[in-house]
Amino acid sequence: MSVWNYVVTAHKPTNVTHSCVGNFTGPQELNLIIVKCTRIEIHLLSPHGLQPMLDVPIYGRIATVELFRPHGETQDLLFIATERYKFCVLQWDSEKSELITRAMGDVSDRIGRPTDNGQIGIIDPDCRLIGLHLYDGLFKVIPFDNKGQLKEAFNIRLEELQVLDIKFLHGCLRPTIVVLYQDNKDARHVKTYEIVLKDKDFVEGPWSQPNLDNGAELLIPVPPPLCGVIIIGEETIVYCSASGFKATPIKPSITRAYGRVDADGSRYLLGDHTGLLHLLVITHEREKVTGLKIELLGETSVASSISYLDNAVVFIGSSYGDSQLIKINLQPNAQGSYVEVLERYVNLGPIVDFCVVDLERQGQGQVVACSGAYKDGSLRIVRNGIGINEQASVELQGIKGMWSLRSATDDPHDTFLVVSFISETRVLAMNIEDVLEETEIEGFNSNLQTLFCHDAVFDQLVQVTSGGVRLVSSTTREFRNEWLAPAGYSVNVATANATQVLLATGGGHLVYLEIGDGILTEIKHVQLEYDISCLDIHPIGDNSQYSQLAAVGMWTDITVRIFSLPELNLITKESLGGEIIPRSVLLCSFEGISYLLCALGDGHLLNFVLNPSTGELMDRKKVSLGTQPIALHTFSSKNVTHVFAASDRPTVIYSSNKKLLYSNVNLKEVTHMCQFNSAAFPDSLAIAKEGELTIGTIDDIQKLHIRTIPLGEHARRICHQEQTRTFAICSLRYSQSSAEEYETHFVRLLDDQTFEFISQYQLDQFEYGCSILSCSFSDDNNVYYCVGTAYVMPEENEPTKGRILVFAVEDGRLQLITEKETKGAVYTLNAFNGKLLAAINQKIQLYKWVLRDDSSRELQSECGHHGHILALYVQTRGDFIVVGDLMKSISLLIYKNEEGAIEERARDYNANWMSAVEILDDNIYLGAENNFNLFTVRKNSDGATDEERARLEVVGEYHLGEFVNRFRHGSLVMRLPDSDVGQIPTIIFGTVNGVIGVIASLPHDQYAFLEKLQTNLRKVIKGVGGLSHEQWRSFYNEKKTIESRNFLDGDLIESFLDLSRSRMEDISKAMSVPVEELMKRVEELTRLH
Repeated sequence: MSVWNYVVTAHKPTNVTHSCVGNFTGPQELNLIIVKCTRIEIHLLSPHGLQPMLDVPIYGRIATVELFRPHGETQDLLFIATERYKFCVLQWDSEKSELITRAMGDVSDRIGRPTDNGQIGIIDPDCRLIGLHLYDGLFKVIPFDNKGQLKEAFNIRLEELQVLDIKFLHGCLRPTIVVLYQDNKDARHVKTYEIVLKDKDFVEGPWSQPNLDNGAELLIPVPPPLCGVIIIGEETIVYCSASGFKATPIKPSITRAYGRVDADGSRYLLGDHTGLLHLLVITHEREKVTGLKIELLGETSVASSISYLDNAVVFIGSSYGDSQLIKINLQPNAQGSYVEVLERYVNLGPIVDFCVVDLERQGQGQVVACSGAYKDGSLRIVRNGIGINEQASVELQGIKGMWSLRSATDDPHDTFLVVSFISETRVLAMNIEDVLEETEIEGFNSNLQTLFCHDAVFDQLVQVTSGGVRLVSSTTREFRNEWLAPAGYSVNVATANATQVLLATGGGHLVYLEIGDGILTEIKHVQLEYDISCLDIHPIGDNSQYSQLAAVGMWTDITVRIFSLPELNLITKESLGGEIIPRSVLLCSFEGISYLLCALGDGHLLNFVLNPSTGELMDRKKVSLGTQPIALHTFSSKNVTHVFAASDRPTVIYSSNKKLLYSNVNLKEVTHMCQFNSAAFPDSLAIAKEGELTIGTIDDIQKLHIRTIPLGEHARRICHQEQTRTFAICSLRYSQSSAEEYETHFVRLLDDQTFEFISQYQLDQFEYGCSILSCSFSDDNNVYYCVGTAYVMPEENEPTKGRILVFAVEDGRLQLITEKETKGAVYTLNAFNGKLLAAINQKIQLYKWVLRDDSSRELQSECGHHGHILALYVQTRGDFIVVGDLMKSISLLIYKNEEGAIEERARDYNANWMSAVEILDDNIYLGAENNFNLFTVRKNSDGATDEERARLEVVGEYHLGEFVNRFRHGSLVMRLPDSDVGQIPTIIFGTVNGVIGVIASLPHDQYAFLEKLQTNLRKVIKGVGGLSHEQWRSFYNEKKTIESRNFLDGDLIESFLDLSRSRMEDISKAMSVPVEELMKRVEELTRLH
């Protein structure tokens, strides 16, 4: 049954809703704080750019965010208010690098009409109070006491009902607000009020300014010495204060965001709805404003927030396109723009539509999404895992090991690739034509299997075979020295770095050598009680050529041990448990933290945090990466070190936010890999797979890989046609003639490999593409694209006319086969048993595909069903039709073939304004609605009475906090039949904030276990700002708030893996389940995405 669902985020929100700059993490540290609706990111401005310091979820949708500094504080505090009327004040704890809550509370009122223009939260510049405008006609005040603590809040009546903006004025004796509002004749005015705290009331302020530009919508308070306020309109910009009034006309534009440049407020950056960036300058003499000047700087993404950082560097946060870090240059470039983009931050939002396709035909779904809006519209191809882009490959059977070597110590590039086989060693190198060919290193022993190779100091190379260690000159390739294994012994495992060699022979002998100029010196030799299975002496301290620790994996007692070098004294011994021996150990450091990784022969990987000075191991964690033995190798990409785990499920291990992450590599089994950074193939990896050696570069290291196809127009609907290997999209382009802005709508055809436009069909004036479908009809072998449209006339409330267009792809071109006029907007199209089902305004209509006498084909209406307000979303399964209505929730219809009629079988009688629907199974349907909730309903086929059978029963409710535009069946990951999650059905959703999420339907016993885990996690993991997870996930709309049921928060459950060992043990005790078992079960879930 699909009643029990697990909701998890595969791609976090990327839509930047707010940003601000201040000294938050320290008095001397400049921070950029970015809000992405339900997440907060804190960055530090450093000479090398922005450094991420923290990225945390907030249990609420953030409505307002402000930095402020109460008296006596040396650094800023952060005020946050959420859309569900919770607020908190956060402070940075620099010792623990985390947020602490200074104050929190609830500012909801029992009665009151929520404002139409969004919530406003502002802080008095002298930190005397916080002001909130949440409900029409009320201004809420939270005063500070003289110690900077918050006192009880109170409301003041505000006469102005249609408020557009409120700000605090600077330089006033009493806290003074300036209000921009619209009266009932649609004229706009500005008024000021002083707040008298002791009377809890307003008095008339020092000035007011009636009758502004009809498009006035934004207030910018100007700091001292000038003070006053700037009012931004669509055609004029006005400066107002008690002592002056200045105005300047501008080209018509809608300003979306502003950022102050100077502390004295004489310059501001303005971003408009088309992505143009202007500089507004206030000219002044002797603290009196003399005028306003505005200058165009250039084009950016359409800005939702602008934060000026320092040295002409600006962060542009965007909701409709990628966010950017830009520099404003003193001189324009050749195109006349002063704007230079330094960095782009991918934003998938808003995801208006998407489809799930397996383009590479490997059994792994990719999401192709219509992202962004207006000029920033694009297609994004999102896939899980890291891709390897093959540059060259050669067939080689039976590779047992690979190492890259340089021809000189200071050479930036690798020259040789040593490949080892069971009874020989071969050396490959790049020739002049950049082709890999075989060569010789004369000093090497090529008649034995190489166990290990490394570059060594003094332009030398070191080779270890079963017979011993050889030292060879890297420039002349001649033999220099060797160390031979004692008679009757052979070397079994070995490792080396630039100055040290550690090897083990049979009988548990461990030998440590040091490398000099042409010299190999045996420093120490100890005998251990058991044989040795693996070794590592990768330097992790300050000296990159010398390690003070050695990691040793043992047979028989199955331990990993840490020895000190050069003495080979045992420091730490850790028993691994179980019967599987360690096959590969690695000392490494990520983001300044040292780790010991230890891979077992059954595909499990243990990681420990290592104290490099004492050799202590802490925080043991275990993950399963596959079923075969794993070999660990380090490599670097973009100057950061990562670890490659070669096995039947190759994985890259990397660190982000100081925690280890695992990302699968999109390759089948890999046996060995090493970095091969040659001049011809920079930053490449050499990878040994079954029967071949490949050289390739690696994608950016992240769990999801996103490829962007910029369109320069707004794609709104997409669908894929397997047979013709094409995508079709409905899109619109915004153009500007002299005064008018107008839109042109298209149906475009794209190649599904190159994503190039190969054909287009322009729709009529005022005609919008509303839906698109690839389908075939009964008695016709061809496949068609069907497009549903609407004529959106300026004078009509609801479209009264539309079309259904049927296209075929012939020779890569869209050919219109037939069209059918409709009496409304065709909101959705579905293939339905060889026919076409359309939702047209309030009606569901079924069309059949008929052959005319002249052998042309047309759509003919067969039957329909009325009874909706607007049927916006339709899904079908067999003869059942599930309809999501504009405001009447979900209803279930059935098509009766004999009678040729569609009738209603059941409906949900709640009033939900739907945004998407999907069918989970025959009886359970999933819906998303405009208060950011998810819910499931069940068909009562076994109900006792007709009335029960006619009701869809609500069985699951959950607050997602995201506006879902589309559900699709599918998966982002390779479904491996051997894993527990391989059989779990999943649905993918896309949201306005750019979230890609997964909903998985779980068996009941697994759901019950995870629900218990979630309850225990809620007690241990506290929400930022004291916000409650239970309240956040409760189903919430204007009428009711109900606890979530039959949905689990996967993001919370998977955060179990980031907890410290001690907190994991607390939860394990409460659940009476061992930590390893909990980790394994949560780990399995992370494989769903």
